Parts: sequence; structure tokens; C-alpha cells
Amino acid sequence: MERSSAVRASGAIARTRGALSRRGNWAQLTRFALVGASGYVVNLAVYTLLVKGVELHYLLAAICSFLVAVTNNYTWNRLWTFRGQRGHVGYQGLRFLVVSTLALGANLTVLAALVQLGVGKVLAQAIAIVLVTPLNFVGNKLWSFRLR
Repeated sequence: MERSSAVRASGAIARTRGALSRRGNWAQLTRFALVGASGYVVNLAVYTLLVKGVELHYLLAAICSFLVAVTNNYTWNRLWTFRGQRGHVGYQGLRFLVVSTLALGANLTVLAALVQLGVGKVLAQAIAIVLVTPLNFVGNKLWSFRLR
């Protein structure tokens, strides 16, 4: 069983290397980053409003702002970034949500750690989003929008 896991892991690493070695994928990464930048602005705007305006707990605010930003990002990634890789909207949407939820978990972990270290809540969220973005891209490129 361990060998099977090692083979799968090595296959995932090979797919990741292969994906990042193709020139067209760098253009796609640029589009993903631009979509991500719009989601970043949406996320931080909603987060700041909820933390400072509504005085919602910062982790709950992060979850709420994630829901708004993930809707923005899925729509633009489907229509623009991965337009040539469109499969069934529900199937890809579910996969996108799974990857985004894993990224949210990583984001909340980084956010909580930074806040515990004394970083301001909004700055901590801004840093956490940036740190989690590569995980999000690779997951979406290799799984959410991968055609069968």
C-alpha cells in the first residue's frame, strides 16, 4: 500500500512539473493571478467591512469573505482562465469548491497564526491569501478544470 501511495505522489509531482514547464500554462497562471487579484480585493473588502464595520470575529469574517470571493473567482476562472477546459459546470464547480475549501483551511491556519503573533487582522488576512494562492492554482489547474 505504501508503494502505491508513493507512485501516486510521484505522479502528482511529475504532472505538476509538466504543467509548469509549458509556456501556455504561464499565460494561464497570469490570468489566474489577475482573477485572484480581483478575488483578493473582494475578499479583503468584505473581510474589512465585516471585521471593522460589523465587528464580526475575524475567523468568521474570513469564512464569509471567502464565500463571496470564491463565487467571483470560480465565475471568472471558468469563463476566462480555464475557458478551453470547460467541462460540466456542476462537476467543475464542486471540484473548485473542494480545492477552495482546502485553501480556506490553509488560509485560516495561517491567519490565526499571524494574528497570534500580533499581526493586525486585515494585514494577516492579506498575507495569508498570498501565501495560499500557489496551492489554490495548482489544485485548480490539475484537478478542478482538468478535462477527462
